[in-house]
Amino acid sequence: MSHSEPVTIYYLEMTAPEQLCGKPKPEGLDVIEAELKEFRFNRYLYQLVGEPWQWTDKLQLPDAEWQRYAERDALRTWVAYHRGTIAGYFELEQQADGDVQIAYFGLAPKFVGRGFGGYLLTQALQSAWQWGNTRRVRVHTCTLDHPGALNNYRARGMQVYRTEQE
Repeated sequence: MSHSEPVTIYYLEMTAPEQLCGKPKPEGLDVIEAELKEFRFNRYLYQLVGEPWQWTDKLQLPDAEWQRYAERDALRTWVAYHRGTIAGYFELEQQADGDVQIAYFGLAPKFVGRGFGGYLLTQALQSAWQWGNTRRVRVHTCTLDHPGALNNYRARGMQVYRTEQE
């Protein structure tokens, strides 16, 4: 897709944990929270997972800004490992209004197309609902993202509530 084409941004939400249509755990895939916060790890995950999708906006940020972003109490990070190798990750961000935002979500390039995304998203949504008094889980994606992203969000039970053209 060339950058001359307009980009569509999709905003999705889930308003009750019962709406989750979970995917079972694939063999050898483990999702673990990175409980000790280390901004360099978040920066590495952002780079690893985001590279094919031009996630570049944050790569130029100085260490202090990365640290402020990644080491807050309102941000939690989970990493998927397949046989000891990082297969993907997600970050959850707790908002003041009872919303939890899936801030970043994705698979490492080697692991795209292996059926891991549905389970990783299931884990993201379950973790969001288990965090405090969550009343809504949100995410946004766009047409520059992996073509399967929007379908994965919808298949897990999320609904599009707004679209925008950029």
